[in-house]
Amino acid sequence: MKLATAFDPHLVSAKSSVAHTDTLIELLCQEIQAQVKAAPGCVQAVAKRIATEVERICDKSQRIQNSGQIISWQVTLARHRWHKCLRYYQLGSKQGRVELHSCLGAMVYRYISISGSEVGFQARYSLIEDFLQAFYIEAIKVFRRENELPEDYTPRTQLQLAEYMAFTEQYAKRRINLHGGANQQLIILRAQTFARRQPQETSVDFEMAIESAKTEEAESYLRHSAVQQLRSQMIAQQTFDLAEDSERDHVISELVKYLESQGQHDCVEYLVLKLQDLPPLEIDQILGLTNRQRDYLQQRFKYHVEKFARTHQWQLVHQWLGISLDQKLGLSSGQWKHFWSQLSAAQRQILQLKIAKVNDQAIAKILKCTPKQVQKRWTQILELAWEIRNATTKVQIN
Repeated sequence: MKLATAFDPHLVSAKSSVAHTDTLIELLCQEIQAQVKAAPGCVQAVAKRIATEVERICDKSQRIQNSGQIISWQVTLARHRWHKCLRYYQLGSKQGRVELHSCLGAMVYRYISISGSEVGFQARYSLIEDFLQAFYIEAIKVFRRENELPEDYTPRTQLQLAEYMAFTEQYAKRRINLHGGANQQLIILRAQTFARRQPQETSVDFEMAIESAKTEEAESYLRHSAVQQLRSQMIAQQTFDLAEDSERDHVISELVKYLESQGQHDCVEYLVLKLQDLPPLEIDQILGLTNRQRDYLQQRFKYHVEKFARTHQWQLVHQWLGISLDQKLGLSSGQWKHFWSQLSAAQRQILQLKIAKVNDQAIAKILKCTPKQVQKRWTQILELAWEIRNATTKVQIN
């Protein structure tokens, strides 16, 4: 039963806040029990904590109080809180920790540094790890206090752990009012305070001292925190199984190298944050983008990703997506027949040579053209397959 459809605010009596709470808890329990495997007592406790939290928020919000739709707001916020919790539950304890760590790491990485120093990746990574460990301790203490739990309470079941991780993410994103009417996310304020407390004498990065003997280009690459953050995914290495997403990681790593080679450092930062599944507004805030700058960045990012996927590393990307040449570029039999009929004689020859695994240099000799021309023609072939596969052509394919 979906919470949004199960709860009609107009059918609930406004006479008793207790009745409202009990109804909300009951509906949350139904939603939770339908989607997770947990003991009834655990489900009831989680539902009660979510209901209490959203009621606290609604009570403190003058805008909600003035809206005249308090119950509707409670339902909306409760559903939002539960879906956050469900996402971590579905990820599981290991991957859930990875996602949380990665998300928080992406939010604070540009704020964790040492004043007046060029901090290399290893030094920055260690600082972020120290900061996040302290932040997790703070979050569990706040979770216990706000939910009136014992001081020794520790999440033990998968549902409880998901609840804590969802709370930690939400706690990190709380907006704190500052002087002059401004506000900032709590975790960023904590990160800035943490960075200011770092002593200057700890700013020597021995890894960067060693790397400085290499070329300027290599040093710049190693120093770029966004690249290193993407490669490490901002997680504790001992809890991450590299085998699970090795193909995906390889594609991401090659994409980062390509973007760096094109001088698209801001696209790398954008990619890092997109991988954290952050909302667009939050990405804009982290990168400090105006609407116009964001649109321009997105256009460049799209252009380079498409170029990477169709030209630079098309074999790697197609293999990862399961649409390699051995699999007819991901086309069905009918689509492949239509695709073949759209090709010129020269394009068909290129396709046959590619299927036979002939390299571009050899194809160029056979066709009496340059390798660059072969690459351009092959890109056109891939674009046609892409259009047919994604049903963007106007031709009806039987």
